Amino acid sequence: MKSVASVNSELPEVASAASELEAQGAEVIAAAELTHDPMLLLAMAATGTSTAQLMSSISVAFARSPMTLALQAHDLNCLSQGRFILGLGSQIKPHIEKRYSMPWSKPAARMREYVLALKAIWAAWNEGAPLNFQGDFYTHTLMTPMFTPRDTRFGAPPVYVAAVGPVMSANAAEVADGILLHSFVTEEYIREVMLPAVDSGLAKSGRSRQDIKLVGSPFLVTGETREEFDRVKQAVCGQIAFYGSTPAYKGVLDSVGYGELQPELLRLSRQGKWAEMGLLIDDGLLNRIGLVGEPQQIAVQLCQRYGDLFDWCGASVMGGEAYSELNYCKAVGDAVKSI
Repeated sequence: MKSVASVNSELPEVASAASELEAQGAEVIAAAELTHDPMLLLAMAATGTSTAQLMSSISVAFARSPMTLALQAHDLNCLSQGRFILGLGSQIKPHIEKRYSMPWSKPAARMREYVLALKAIWAAWNEGAPLNFQGDFYTHTLMTPMFTPRDTRFGAPPVYVAAVGPVMSANAAEVADGILLHSFVTEEYIREVMLPAVDSGLAKSGRSRQDIKLVGSPFLVTGETREEFDRVKQAVCGQIAFYGSTPAYKGVLDSVGYGELQPELLRLSRQGKWAEMGLLIDDGLLNRIGLVGEPQQIAVQLCQRYGDLFDWCGASVMGGEAYSELNYCKAVGDAVKSI
């Protein structure tokens, strides 16, 4: 199981932070699209690393044209000498329409086509294939020498797609190289809902489970002091409540018998009662979604719960600096070696 660590430093410190993560044993360094562009973060991380793979986790696909991301991903793959992975996510309708002012429709079908469009563009650049992609959502039929990248030494980067629902999971398994699992997920949901969908998508493409990577990122509830532990627990409960209020994620709660909680969380979210929402996440639900315990305990829990599911694993570390990515990478590495 490869260890994934996120770089979330401010821009001037990204290269040194990534270098430290690599030295600590992180095999994949990821950057999310939050307060910075992940492509910029990873370009800076590339200058401070030499062996770790670099992954956007995620870039918001529907906020951009496939051509835009194809060029950014190509350049990052060249800069990192073939170490880049393009991780894509759909986001949700309100953000795409109201934050990015971009169209939203049929996200699973659109994402499938998005990945195929990227691969068609890269084939035109790297293999000289005519660019003639015509889909329901995207059309790319023009490419001239002036706009064709010259450096094709490293080829096309892999594409990983974030998925929760069964349709997105199936489509991702059909066309992508990996699946990024949400932190808001349970073992039961992965095994009973997602894996059958993944198998269906793989069958469509004539591939097997060995042909894609499953990347997990469970919530961690841990800390080196009681104060730290309580702070992390409160932050994670709030985040679980936030995700649980989303109707599209109700199936995750259903998988462990908490489906009736979703409408109540939604009601409170519409009233802006964020603190009250977190108080509804009891220890039973917290333990089914997150990994809870001492630092070494959670690493062992990870291997026991997800060892046969995840090919790579990171973590959703919340609550400030209570438990660093560096400590997590070391603990997971030690646990993997001991089991």
